Amino acid sequence: MSVEQKQARTSGQGTAGESRSDPWRLTQRAFDAECAARDETLFALANGTLGVRGALEEDDSPSDGTFLSSVFEQNPIHYHERFPGFTRSTDTRVPVAEGKHLRLQLGDTPLRLQEAEWLDFERTLDLAAGALERRLRLKTAQGHTLEIRARRVVPLAERALLAIRFEVASIDYAGPLTLCSSIETGRQAVEQGDDPRIGVHGGKELHVADEHADAEGARLTQRTHHSGVALVCAQQHRLSPGLAFTVAQAGNGRVEQRFGATLTPGTSVVIEKYVAYDGNGQAQDSVDAVLTRALRDGFDGIAAAQADALHAFWQRAGLSVEGDAAAELALRFNLFHLLQSAGRDGINGTAAKGITGEGYEGHCFWDTEAFVLPVMAFTAPDVARAMLMYRFRTLDGARDTARAMNHPRGALYPWRTIAGRECSAHYPSGSAAYHINAAIAYGIGLYLDASDDLDFLSEAGAEILFETARIWPQAGHFNPRLDGAFCIHEVTGPDEYTTLVNNNWYTNRMAQRHLQRAVAAWARLSADRPDALRALANRIGLEADEVALWQRAADAMHLPVDEALGIHPQDDDFLAKPRWPFPRREGPHRPLLLDYHPLTLYRHQVCKQADVVMAMVLAGDGVDLGAKRRDFDYYDAVTTHDSTLSAPVYGILASEVGQDDKAWDYFDASLRVDLDDLHGNTDHGVHMAAMAGSWLGLVQGFGGLRIVAGRLQFAPTLPKAWEGYGFNLRWRGCALRVDVDARGARYRLDEGDALAFGHAGSEVMLKAGREVALPLAVPSPPKMPLPRACDALIFDLDGVLTDTAHTHYRAWKRLADEIGVPFDLQVNERLKGVDRMASLEIILGRATRTYSNDEKRALADTKNGYYVQEIAHVGPQDLFDGVSEVLDAARAAGLKLGLASASRNAPALLQKLGIADRFDYIADAGSIVRAKPDPAIFLDVAAALGVPAHRCIGVEDAAAGIEAIHAAGMAAIGIGDARALRHADAVIPHINTFDLRMFVSP
Repeated sequence: MSVEQKQARTSGQGTAGESRSDPWRLTQRAFDAECAARDETLFALANGTLGVRGALEEDDSPSDGTFLSSVFEQNPIHYHERFPGFTRSTDTRVPVAEGKHLRLQLGDTPLRLQEAEWLDFERTLDLAAGALERRLRLKTAQGHTLEIRARRVVPLAERALLAIRFEVASIDYAGPLTLCSSIETGRQAVEQGDDPRIGVHGGKELHVADEHADAEGARLTQRTHHSGVALVCAQQHRLSPGLAFTVAQAGNGRVEQRFGATLTPGTSVVIEKYVAYDGNGQAQDSVDAVLTRALRDGFDGIAAAQADALHAFWQRAGLSVEGDAAAELALRFNLFHLLQSAGRDGINGTAAKGITGEGYEGHCFWDTEAFVLPVMAFTAPDVARAMLMYRFRTLDGARDTARAMNHPRGALYPWRTIAGRECSAHYPSGSAAYHINAAIAYGIGLYLDASDDLDFLSEAGAEILFETARIWPQAGHFNPRLDGAFCIHEVTGPDEYTTLVNNNWYTNRMAQRHLQRAVAAWARLSADRPDALRALANRIGLEADEVALWQRAADAMHLPVDEALGIHPQDDDFLAKPRWPFPRREGPHRPLLLDYHPLTLYRHQVCKQADVVMAMVLAGDGVDLGAKRRDFDYYDAVTTHDSTLSAPVYGILASEVGQDDKAWDYFDASLRVDLDDLHGNTDHGVHMAAMAGSWLGLVQGFGGLRIVAGRLQFAPTLPKAWEGYGFNLRWRGCALRVDVDARGARYRLDEGDALAFGHAGSEVMLKAGREVALPLAVPSPPKMPLPRACDALIFDLDGVLTDTAHTHYRAWKRLADEIGVPFDLQVNERLKGVDRMASLEIILGRATRTYSNDEKRALADTKNGYYVQEIAHVGPQDLFDGVSEVLDAARAAGLKLGLASASRNAPALLQKLGIADRFDYIADAGSIVRAKPDPAIFLDVAAALGVPAHRCIGVEDAAAGIEAIHAAGMAAIGIGDARALRHADAVIPHINTFDLRMFVSP
């Protein structure tokens, strides 16, 4: 497969040597049948109501599908043991009537693509025009050459219309051509199998209620079996000269019109096909009206209107990247999919997979408000408002969920839903996720900050805020054992590998902000819309003393800091659990939840996704930067990122705390989740939240955007991989452009009279049409406080106590030369602090062939043999100056001493150096399954010494080692280049300058 987005990061060259890519067009130049389902997702078109996957009109694909956001089937949930409040059924979005098909017949012979020779193929998603274009030249099994050109639009301006322009040209064929235009019943929903990310079996296909076809058009009516949804799909056509209607037929869930022509070499025919859907029960009038407008405007008119709509959007939401065309294309691709799949009618929700596939059964989750809505609030505020109106429309369903959960008042939004009812059968990770209420309140608050839409607040927003805020005093209590702190018990936070916990830090923090928002909404309406507030309060039975209770709970919210580690504990018990003991996975990403019983996950410190880290991003104002850095380091070490929601959040916080390399890595992972199918399930639809996360990574991560007390604040940085970047934002009627490059940040106000905002701690007032240039934010990385009450020092070996790095280099160089792999000192730098097998993997990254695991083990053993030969003559004379003095001083101070070296030869080397007996414990590198930067080796030494990690100081010369020390919850002293070790808490040039009094109190 040749896809232009898969190209070198800076060269802009495609994998097949194509010319520099167009950052507005995703183009595929070879069809790969094994990746057909994934590509149908990538090239899907939608408009918030209708979603059409990107399969070919003349082909039959088992993974193709068309979806309406309002069409779902209801299926019972079967429990062997069912308790009160368990949801009884689930809703599953199902494929609807398929209307894109235009099959070909030459004479009496149907064209079968799998039997033809494909001579040329190109498929392009035009992000600027909002259209899918395709060209296919083929030679049939009978030896005839044809070229097919197709263009497809799902216009944003119509509720549910598919418009296709389909052209067939003869290269050397002479004879009759028949075009068969059909509507066919959609297939059943896919089986879940062992992957809960896909969905349950959808049961029966939709029931066919009526079929009709004639010369004027064709119509298929369907009904669901249980959910009471009716659907009509109708088609009409415009024909080019030489193409005429021949026959129509209907039956067996299929309606078809046939059109005939005679082709000669060099001639072509064109058919324009218009397919309208209605799933609201008013089908007859609705689809007829849509088709009448389509026939009036024609395909060119529809496509032009779509291009105008996209042009207006990109003017408001433009973004750019200098020096990385692939990233620029990926960002636009992601934002395009967000725009087209976000619910925009105020009736239907925004599903986790958009309208591009069946993943998660078409359900909406909390990530709609936490990830997708912020993007829309800043780029398309009308869409953000419509997304929140969907939550208002389903507020009664949230009230029903609250009653099922024994809450006599208020509303509790479901974990996963389509029509507003809870659809999750697994309550520990579903119904227990009370933070969904807070996420919706966060979305409302952000939208109000960005728009100041008082009408929305009085008509819908306040009622949602009030009804959902009522749940927190019922779920929590003022705990007398914690001096009256407000505690929330038995909930599940974003991290679904830790469920039913007390005082989940994210939940408590977001609940606090939710309650504060509700109180502020009461005050705002009291001042500006008192009549509306009085009517609402009377309707829902809300009085001022209940609002005062919300303020009390917010003020007393339990938000502890672990004094030992200086981090925010994920919950009351998380830090007391052992870390995940199993080795890291090799090969493609596979979530732990697919292979381990949930209880195994719940018993360990292992996170599926960001939790405390997400709280620092969504509600981290007022938290010390050093605490955020410690949270990042600690939780990054125990997070698997099995959720696509995780990487963007970690990337945003990494930017804030100065972890530039990690910020880039996490941004890159969220940027290409679907383009590179990083989680192996793009077949079933795009990952809407991850796509939103890439935009947030650009704007909140690199751009440093935060909303604090309702005001914009920026702290831009520039990734090393880019020459510059820029983005547009909408804010309270203003249009702001931000551009960042090595010279600094430039802000320009394109619309609005004036805008005040913060930049890197300073205040800026920008007038209409003006631009201001400011220097970039260059914060020094926050440090881990060095523990004055220290009980142990844990040393690395190579580069700290002695220098065997060149010895390692000579051994690796000898091996690399023998197998013909390029290896030099630059590559050798990447091996610092890395164990033997990981080092070998780095070296073999340049190999021209793959090696089996047995071959790799043999190569590692060979290298070790060369290294052992090299160190045969090592002795005390090779110990660095000052080592003995440092070890003596530490022992005199009563400190325990440990060694955490990735080298399996460390014990033998220490014997040769004459200092083996100076250490209380030497890590057995052979028993450590996860190498640095994983903290396992430092935690192993601390445990063996019997010293808590927070009372240890680690000493390292490699960046990977510094990262491992911090992830273990220890302070880190770096030895060497301060620039390379900038994340260490202190850096000294050489161990002979180590003064214990600088770091440890006597």
